[in-house]
Amino acid sequence: MVGWRCAGVVWREDGAFLRWEGGRESALSVGRALGFRAVGERRCVGARGHVCARRAAVAGSVMNPRCGECARLARAHSVAADTAADDPRTYRVYLAWFGPGMVKVGITAEERGSARLLEQGAVVFSWLGRGPLMAARRTEEVVRAALGVPDRIPYAAKRAARAGLPPAPERAAEVEALHRRASGRAEWAETLQPLEFEAVDHAEVFGLQGLVPADGVVRELVDGGVVAGTPAAVAGPDLHLKTAGGRMVVCDTRLVVGWELTGADAGLALTVPVETAGKQGRQAGWGKQDGQDRQEGLF
Repeated sequence: MVGWRCAGVVWREDGAFLRWEGGRESALSVGRALGFRAVGERRCVGARGHVCARRAAVAGSVMNPRCGECARLARAHSVAADTAADDPRTYRVYLAWFGPGMVKVGITAEERGSARLLEQGAVVFSWLGRGPLMAARRTEEVVRAALGVPDRIPYAAKRAARAGLPPAPERAAEVEALHRRASGRAEWAETLQPLEFEAVDHAEVFGLQGLVPADGVVRELVDGGVVAGTPAAVAGPDLHLKTAGGRMVVCDTRLVVGWELTGADAGLALTVPVETAGKQGRQAGWGKQDGQDRQEGLF
């Protein structure tokens, strides 16, 4: 079977998709069985639209599949790395809820809509304000420092909280209370426009209703290793997979990026390294076209 090299994961309003080199995409859908096998070596995905000149090999366990040179290029004009202060776009400040007691503050370009929140696996979020980049950054810092709200929450904690979520009104109420407190701070930059509280809940989008706790987490992919099962939920980069053996295992799709993959039977057993969820938490299709066979999707 033809192999495709994974180029990343993208969230849109119609769900999550794995992108492949060459522009194809494969939907990651709850209830749609999938299976794939890693082939060869994991390769650097390049940066800022450029292919890695060396096609360097990268470790299977890292979340950022770039060699050192491409990683530096990716951060050379990055909002996250504070190296893009001259970005003229409008930004929004948000509050994102991932579980009881887990709310973070962050910023995202307004033109991206809620994509950033979907990518992070935010179960609930509300916008807090909008304005120029540096004003948004200052507000983010005010909320973080004055109210003790973090700007990062470990993925292991997010995963653990997805099973057994409280009812939607309770989720929204926690965000609303913090929104009220944050909106009352006098230190807000004058150039930032406050936005009214409005809870956006992603639990149904992610498929979190009735989700059971994961008992394993994929540590890395290896040459020949198989990941297979039926997604019970897709939240942020995470696939919560019900395997043929009955286990619930999480595969962080960031670990898939840079690998060449071929299709595999969804009923196969996992043959990649998997560690217990508790330990991980403590460590913080074919078709015809023009008379020829054409692969419609990897899974």
